[in-house]
Amino acid sequence: MYRLLFFLFSVALISLATSQEKKYSYSQNKMGSPLNIVFVARDSVEARILSEKCFALVDSFNLIYSDYDPNSELSRLNALSGKGKQYVSPAMLDILLASQKAYQQSNGAYDISIGPLSMVWRKARKTKLFPDSSSVIKARHLIGLSRIRIDSPHHSILMPVEGMRLDLGGIAKGYVAQKIVDFLKEQGIKQSLVDAGGDMAMGDPPNTSQGWIVGVNVPETTDELLSGYLILHNMAVATSGDAYQYIAHNGKKYSHIIDPRTGYGIQSQRNVTVIAKNGTDADWLATACSILPIAVAKELAIRNQAALLITVIREGKIVHYKTSHFDYYWKRGK
Repeated sequence: MYRLLFFLFSVALISLATSQEKKYSYSQNKMGSPLNIVFVARDSVEARILSEKCFALVDSFNLIYSDYDPNSELSRLNALSGKGKQYVSPAMLDILLASQKAYQQSNGAYDISIGPLSMVWRKARKTKLFPDSSSVIKARHLIGLSRIRIDSPHHSILMPVEGMRLDLGGIAKGYVAQKIVDFLKEQGIKQSLVDAGGDMAMGDPPNTSQGWIVGVNVPETTDELLSGYLILHNMAVATSGDAYQYIAHNGKKYSHIIDPRTGYGIQSQRNVTVIAKNGTDADWLATACSILPIAVAKELAIRNQAALLITVIREGKIVHYKTSHFDYYWKRGK
């Protein structure tokens, strides 16, 4: 996708396998959407304390990665674009390097420098006014991650032109979800699932079950699920689609997923589900595979050891495109 910070994924948690006494679930609104944490712990007091630590960790990441918070590190960097090298924190450098890798592997389909275009389309959705071509062209002149210098040894970044902006909306939630799962493992909690607004990362399966059960929405719907479901553990899953966020103009739907190469929201009506080894990769791959041609998207997923399912509706029928190993995780419904 090119999602804003509150991008909506079409992945739905159907069930948490069999009910167990020591499974605890907590939810708070974080990063613009509900964030759900489920894990198995020894007792309710320990579970509550751990959940509070997890949500505090999410808040600390939000103070780094949010472009809605004017006091965040990201907002500071954006405000200082065109003003020389800027120091970045270790957490910021980590996600910048992951984003740079994603940009290179996707041949620019995933590009966190898309911030100026994100602002144009964010305003368009809010005002319900389709942007004029001149504003899109002006914003496009400011993007291109290849123009930005990330200096890992010196923990710095150089955005050379004033007005450049970074938007981490297509990677931050998956990144944070994975960090929470990793944190819980460090605390001795191996059985967990974190759902950050639809970006899911998970540890071991709950109790004696085979895995966490996840459903995938039918394209262009918000609550209708495909007949099958995913069974996953120690993996991450992300699904992109435009059922929630888009703008209509002259009979066409422009998704909130922006193609940085054109400056416009993509018009293909598809759901893209990616299963990857970690939440960071699942998140950005879902974005890139929404933009790229289907054959290229499949190749990209395979190169990154990810499984991919693309669903589209053609002539009233659901059509599937997938990598061969997607079926390893997919179970047919009854």
